[in-house]
Amino acid sequence: MDREPLKRLVDQVSREKGIDRTVLIEALEEAVKSAVKKRYGSKIDVEVSFNEEFGEMEAFLFKEVVETVTDPDKEISLAEAQALDPESELGDELGIRMDTDTLGRIAAQSAKQVIIQKMKDAEREATYEEYKDRRREIITGIVQRVDRSGIIVNLGRAEAILPVKEQIPREIYRQGDRIRAYILDVKKITKGPQIILSRTHPDFLIQLFRMEVPEVADGTVSILAAAREPGSRAKIAVVSRDPNVDPVGACVGMKGSRVQAVVQELRGERIDIVPWNMDPAKFVVNALAPAIITKVIIDQTNKSMEVVVPDDQLSLAIGRRGQNVRLASRITGWHIDVKSEARYERQKQAGYQSLLHVDDLSEEMADRLYEAGITSLEEFCEADLEELQSIIDLSEAALAAMQTQARELLEYGFHDQDEWDDEMEAPVEEEETVEESAEPAEAPPMEEEAMDDPGDEIPEESQTSQDGSRD
Repeated sequence: MDREPLKRLVDQVSREKGIDRTVLIEALEEAVKSAVKKRYGSKIDVEVSFNEEFGEMEAFLFKEVVETVTDPDKEISLAEAQALDPESELGDELGIRMDTDTLGRIAAQSAKQVIIQKMKDAEREATYEEYKDRRREIITGIVQRVDRSGIIVNLGRAEAILPVKEQIPREIYRQGDRIRAYILDVKKITKGPQIILSRTHPDFLIQLFRMEVPEVADGTVSILAAAREPGSRAKIAVVSRDPNVDPVGACVGMKGSRVQAVVQELRGERIDIVPWNMDPAKFVVNALAPAIITKVIIDQTNKSMEVVVPDDQLSLAIGRRGQNVRLASRITGWHIDVKSEARYERQKQAGYQSLLHVDDLSEEMADRLYEAGITSLEEFCEADLEELQSIIDLSEAALAAMQTQARELLEYGFHDQDEWDDEMEAPVEEEETVEESAEPAEAPPMEEEAMDDPGDEIPEESQTSQDGSRD
């Protein structure tokens, strides 16, 4: 093999591919060793090393000096050994220098393949080392191709994949488009590092705000929770450790410029910025804004809340297809059941509650019956099956079974109004009426940035969406 050109080649590949020079030299040594064994047999004992001074590969075949040779691949006679090294004695291990230039075309090709494979392995390892600690970062790349598995993104020195399930619905990318995404995971697989991207993860939203809002980047404002329905709507809960900094205003920016930059990146996804409050009930009220909340009943054991709103605010509080209450539940960590004042008052009626004691008769069915004028077990038993079928979509057999059970309940004594009133007066775990305005509260300990003073007040609470207006 060429001397100086080989040394220059090692230096060049190391520089251009970013592969450790030592790794390349080890690959060369392994390649030459493989080629030698392919040429002279796998039984031989050979050592290969790179001579830095001369810039060449050196190969030595080791044989044991014996009196009578039985295995020519591993043994050499004393006479032959002394011809090479006069000081040789029986039992010595004699290293015989080999001419690597005589390996032949096939052996050289084998060496080349080993070198290429080692270079690929080293390059993959370097890529993995570069990206393994970059999880949760946002990265920009170029769309290389789009297939059924997802979008293949060229990151420069590596490729990444944006799986279909991690893509925002209705987003379309074509080859050559620039794309920004969140590094969800970096896996080490046989083919090399697999970098998995996401544009739907809640942390992608948080990191976008970190890039757009200096107060979030420096820790003055923290985003404690985020929930998304990608491409449609999202909510983030924010808190400030500086009483002079409004966390909502900081995230909105002048004339909504900061939040609009995030909305634009997410292709129009509506973003609600919710002020955090240490009081769970007030936090839930903030999360359900702009709907007006009149009462909150808290069940600490099951970590759930029954939220009562004016009748005309019900659809606003629930949101389209339950979206608003669903996202509010995610960022607060509480199960939220929103009810109108009319339904709440109805459920306090003994007759309504009596209907719920019938197996398989849900609250939704009880609501329909109540609205149709069937407001007690007695009226349910007296109703015609055809009438009941027109109200709740069940078979006659199922309704007949329900009526039979209702009659049994009445016979048992559930028709007694005083008994129902006593049951309804059983104490609830906690009931709280929440006013529209909430008092400032302390911020919780933050995971990444600790609060300077746990007693700092949070600025007056408000909520805004992506248009920058406050409710």
